[in-house]
Amino acid sequence: MNKIIIDENQFMRTISRISHEIIEKHQVLDDIVIVGIKRRGAEIAELIKRKIFELTQVEIPSLDLDITFYRDDLEYAEPASQTPIYSGASQYVSIQNKKVILIDDVLFTGRTIRAALDALIDFGRAAKVELVIFVDRGHRELPIRADYVGKNVPTSRHEKVQVRTTKFDGCYEVALISE
Repeated sequence: MNKIIIDENQFMRTISRISHEIIEKHQVLDDIVIVGIKRRGAEIAELIKRKIFELTQVEIPSLDLDITFYRDDLEYAEPASQTPIYSGASQYVSIQNKKVILIDDVLFTGRTIRAALDALIDFGRAAKVELVIFVDRGHRELPIRADYVGKNVPTSRHEKVQVRTTKFDGCYEVALISE
């Protein structure tokens, strides 16, 4: 079963709300770098970056982060015969002494975020890392909590949350998928 829990209108309002929260929390945006976790986290990061620019006229540096080889579940993620492909970061941006706003689509066990934190070390030592999550579905295995949450969606372990974006899915919405 497939249930839409966030439609395109709500999706864009959530992007706007998170962007406003980031602006409110940071009086100065000059020392911020936005980092989107590939794939959908990066597209959400781009939407937030554009909205912040629209509201403040400040262009925040950003990068798309591939965490493939930082994952602790790599042997489970790909069939044994398939080698994972690492596409790297979109560009090199130093995060040395910057406030990093790390963005991903769904927070579940916390392992993706742990991998992203490991990957960030390659870009310098951030002064601070804040986490933006579009949908928090619970079931944490690691002590990770988001600073900005689009929506909390309590789920069972048998359900999946799928954030859909135009680049990958042709629309902006979030679906709750029951198996």
